Amino acid sequence: MHAMQYITAAVLAAFVGYVGAWYMGAIEGNFALLLFLATAVTGAYWLAERLLFLPRRRRAAQALEAAAAQRRAELDRMGIRQVDGDVAEARGRILMQPWWLDWTAGLFPVIAIVFLLRSFLFEPFKIPSGSMIPTLLVGDLILVNKFTYGVRLPVINKKITAGTPVQRGDVMVFRYPPQPSMDYIKRVIGIPGDEVAYLNKRLTVNGQAVPTTALPDFFDQDAMRYFKQFEEDLGGKRHRVLNNPEAPAFVQGASNFKFRENCRYSVEGVSCTVPEGHYFLMGDNRDNSLDSRYWGFVPDENIVGRAFFVWMNFGNLKRIGPFN
Repeated sequence: MHAMQYITAAVLAAFVGYVGAWYMGAIEGNFALLLFLATAVTGAYWLAERLLFLPRRRRAAQALEAAAAQRRAELDRMGIRQVDGDVAEARGRILMQPWWLDWTAGLFPVIAIVFLLRSFLFEPFKIPSGSMIPTLLVGDLILVNKFTYGVRLPVINKKITAGTPVQRGDVMVFRYPPQPSMDYIKRVIGIPGDEVAYLNKRLTVNGQAVPTTALPDFFDQDAMRYFKQFEEDLGGKRHRVLNNPEAPAFVQGASNFKFRENCRYSVEGVSCTVPEGHYFLMGDNRDNSLDSRYWGFVPDENIVGRAFFVWMNFGNLKRIGPFN
């Protein structure tokens, strides 16, 4: 038992060290991997508790009760009725789960539920930037549907069910292609085979201009200024977008991404043919979004899920609800 205490202390210290190094920026953390390992380790302790440690403690408690009963019988034969010691208390101490099982096997049900929900149903995210304003604001806490586009195995992200095809206008969370350890959120503009053009700040898909309606200017409280606001109808999904008339139309600083030859850049903007198995995404805050115009296409294997609901914004409770 003493060995298990030391082993468990080392395992817990390793987890704490990993999280600490991640928090301090010394390493790039992987929460999906961390949660998977926590589930596997606590699950192993939980099985060991059910199959080994708990039966062992019960046998020890039964042996204690048998010894106490035998002692009482011997004392009865000697005419002694008063017996020192509380057998029930001693039995409780023997059956009590030690600390190293409390912090492993005891946490397994909760960790397992979180792992299953996050991996296969819904995953929470926090919006860290303004690239999706006005649809999503900084500080919005959102839910992402993990099964709409097909169920994927955790950590390796391999799709195991077909799901519903990605549609234009969906708000998608995905692994940032230049740095897959980071999650990004943008709107799907083009699906495989589409010809997407964003020229002079007008969006066209397959040669058809996306219908746009002018709306009252949007006041950005963080920037403390107004921006031109429009409503787009992309694939039947109506959503609002922002444009800054003072920002240039051309794309400055596009990287040398995979399939860059599918894109043509000019002073007017960019047009791209979306390759098979990839998607073209843009932020709704069109002049303040690092998106496919700059770093290229999102491969299918990078998809995390479809964002659909703001479940909390501590600065504005009116934000709670679904969005397009």
